[in-house]
Amino acid sequence: MNRHRNQVAAGDSGSSIAAAIGGALVFALASALGMASPTRFGPAAAAVAVAMFGLGCVAFAVAYVSAVRRSRIDVVGIAGVFFLAGGVAPTGIRWRLLGALVAEVVVAVTAASVRPNSVLAFGVLAPVYGLGLCGLWAARSGTFPQRNHGKHGDLGDLGGQGARRSRGR
Repeated sequence: MNRHRNQVAAGDSGSSIAAAIGGALVFALASALGMASPTRFGPAAAAVAVAMFGLGCVAFAVAYVSAVRRSRIDVVGIAGVFFLAGGVAPTGIRWRLLGALVAEVVVAVTAASVRPNSVLAFGVLAPVYGLGLCGLWAARSGTFPQRNHGKHGDLGDLGGQGARRSRGR
């Protein structure tokens, strides 16, 4: 059953994964050009970083609202939503999304270190994009344990033995 659920999750998440990998590649290219010629390409690299930050903030907010809605029926944790911890995502999806996030962090720190006191410092904002896309994928397609509502509406078992797992939507 887990295999089927993971295949379903993998099938409806392609756009988030493609956006994460594509964003990381565009950011890496813009930062590389900015490091090579900061006066010529630095402003463009900064614009890419700021755009990724803005899109990441939107994705983060949408992910947060979606996760809050889901938390009514599932046990949703911040680490699971934004860092895909606890079996929320199949291994392949987790590696791709977190790999893109780590790549953004490495590129941002490298660019800011190679060209300190330049517009490339804006690059440290870009990883919000990868973090937001991780959250967006998890809130929509992640697998979380279902809440076990006990008597009188208490939350009862929050994912202990026998808890069923639920996928988004």
